[in-house]
Amino acid sequence: MKDKEALIFLKELIETISPSGYEADAAKKWIDRTKKFSDKIERDVHGNSIAVLNEKGHIKIMIAGHIDEIGYMVKYIDKEGYIYFSTVGGIDAHLIPGQRVIIKARKGKVLGVIGKKPVHLLEERERTKVAKIEQLWIDIGVKSGKEAKSIIDIGDIAVPAVGFENLMDDRVIGRAFDDKVGAFIVSETLKLLSKEKPKASVYGVATVQEEIGLRGAKTSAYGVAPDIGIAIDATFATDFPGMDKKKVGDIKIGAGPVIARGPNINPKIFDLMVRTAKENKIPYQIEGISRGTGTDANAIQLTKSGVATGLLSVPLRYMHTPVELVSLLDVMNTAKLLKAFILKVDNKISLLP
Repeated sequence: MKDKEALIFLKELIETISPSGYEADAAKKWIDRTKKFSDKIERDVHGNSIAVLNEKGHIKIMIAGHIDEIGYMVKYIDKEGYIYFSTVGGIDAHLIPGQRVIIKARKGKVLGVIGKKPVHLLEERERTKVAKIEQLWIDIGVKSGKEAKSIIDIGDIAVPAVGFENLMDDRVIGRAFDDKVGAFIVSETLKLLSKEKPKASVYGVATVQEEIGLRGAKTSAYGVAPDIGIAIDATFATDFPGMDKKKVGDIKIGAGPVIARGPNINPKIFDLMVRTAKENKIPYQIEGISRGTGTDANAIQLTKSGVATGLLSVPLRYMHTPVELVSLLDVMNTAKLLKAFILKVDNKISLLP
């Protein structure tokens, strides 16, 4: 990524702590940047951040990436000071033991580790099973429950204590690229469009609570009431060992944004997206999804009397782990494709399937 400002913003966004329901810090960072490229920007009562460009356009387009992430929530603190927790969103239980975590407490960030019984002391039958959440705890190094409760409150949230790192070439890793990369692309697309003259009015939304049921997309899409809605999310790359492409499809890191096709997608939107990619020589991939996609596109499509919906995704390896991997080239090509698509939309477009 040649734009250093954009890269710094993406890194800072990834490293904010924002499990579903606790997105305020990430939303503030997103607003601080995105307001530079918007005519106006606001947050709704649910926590969605909504930036508007060219409000008087006749066709209303909503582009949405969710800004929440998976994580943990403090449920109980015992008398020794060990912290028991539940998961926020879908977390792979195989990966939880041994993680360092950051708890967002009232006085700031608190470092902890997720502990379990040592392997040497496990019964034979325990060694072949995934530890249940209630068998794990967070240790912050205190001596008593009283000390822990002076620092940590029930309902505090935590995330793995990992940040944004560069691998080889344009590959980067970190937690929560699903889907802070989508929120980043929304902001970047508004930046690109601010230098153009779109005929449509564009509503860029950083949605909340996607990981617990597409909740922010439901409320923001109802409020915006778009004619066209494009969700931007991450999708499963299948270019690593063990992936069955016959079941999931052939999606590669570095091969371009992924355009979804299926009942969740308006066929006119799909056709225009593909045509736009070809005309602008932007590499792209196609993903067939034979049901609701499980993304914000699902909620947007079903808003009010229905919305003509599309889904653009960034290929991602190791989803819902602390080491999600994406290509920065894919990220920027997704923003370029989205910008070019929006510029092609005019008042004459037919959205009837």
